[in-house]
Amino acid sequence: MKAEPAPTVKLFGEQFSADAFQIRDFLTRSVVHFDWIPIASDRECEARLGAPIGDAALPVVEFPNGERLRNPTLRDIAIRLGWVASPRYGEYDLSIYGAGPAGLSAAVYAASEGLRVVLLEREAVGGQAGSSSLIENYLGFPSGIRGADLAERARQQAVSFGAEVLLMREGIRGTFYDDRIHADLADGGHIVARANICATGVEWRRLGLACEDSLIGRGVYYGAGTSEASQCAGEHVYVVGGANSAGQAVMNLAAHATKVTMLVRGQRLSDTLSEYLESRIRQAPNVEVLTDTQITALHGFQRLRGLELTNSRTGDVWDVETSRVFICIGGEPDTAWTQGTGTIRDRLGYLVTGPDLVDYPDLRGHWPLTRDPFFLETNVPGSFAAGDVRHNSIKRVASAVGEGAMAVTFVHRYLAEGDLAAAGTKGR
Repeated sequence: MKAEPAPTVKLFGEQFSADAFQIRDFLTRSVVHFDWIPIASDRECEARLGAPIGDAALPVVEFPNGERLRNPTLRDIAIRLGWVASPRYGEYDLSIYGAGPAGLSAAVYAASEGLRVVLLEREAVGGQAGSSSLIENYLGFPSGIRGADLAERARQQAVSFGAEVLLMREGIRGTFYDDRIHADLADGGHIVARANICATGVEWRRLGLACEDSLIGRGVYYGAGTSEASQCAGEHVYVVGGANSAGQAVMNLAAHATKVTMLVRGQRLSDTLSEYLESRIRQAPNVEVLTDTQITALHGFQRLRGLELTNSRTGDVWDVETSRVFICIGGEPDTAWTQGTGTIRDRLGYLVTGPDLVDYPDLRGHWPLTRDPFFLETNVPGSFAAGDVRHNSIKRVASAVGEGAMAVTFVHRYLAEGDLAAAGTKGR
């Protein structure tokens, strides 16, 4: 007998609504199956929701039991799904900030080895990797795996070992005293831990163009477009970037769009893209690659209407019509929370750790111990960094997973030092 399909969440909203896009993206990265139902007219809105567009408070999220949330925040949705909880303990052995591959890996290994661990994430698990349509070069998945699916498996694994995962929690200020990290959270909460791992990753870098902020979710998107690909049928869309994340986005979108144009600032795609992806892109009949090309202006008011492109080699400038562009041009580190803590960052904001701290002549003024910092330790004893947020890290999912696991090893060493020192004090 065939099993009945699981009930599905429904999302109603206008096609180019930034709020609706934010919810679609959140549900996709959270591996929540949902039906997207675009609303194009008052008549359609009244038929489905009982009110015209102006009164319906779009977007509307409908749950399987019929309950509706009108114009909800992501936190409202997470609460309704049962994902928002309060910390169980007053103090933890280890706090981890950021539920990307590095943070999830650290949570799995720390919890499996008996540490009391809490993992905090301000939105959905997965980080930038969670928005990837297909990760094909990660060990053990010969057919590839969606970034969101990989992240959800890792979350379940961490929880099964006893890790506490707190979603919709963002650290806004950290202070270090009493051999503890004390973190103030955006929602008014407070977390105390003996050691911490910063795995907050990076935020997608912006183009820095006029109107960009107002067009986000209205034709301008960051990442691989996992939640938007199915909406591109019959369209000519553009992808900005030349690294693997951009290549994955191109192949994902090419399965739906009539044509995909890849805009690469450099002279050769092979300089930044893995060979297997470059080969697929070159062979795709509906993919065009323009090198030496970048966007110099965005056209549109309430939604994207077109782009101004410039060839940096020839100086040619021309306009193209499109309703969607996907930007995958790397990221900027999410380390604002370290301001005021004395944590050393490089000129781009990445956290400096271990041997790289030797390059900073004032380290000794910021390092209170006689031993050198551990490999992934910042200049604050007991505070570690792993993954993309770390200076000189390798920007690969496998590397981030490895660093998360490695950081836990050094956490154990740090905690053992503290236990030994405490035992010595008691013995005197």
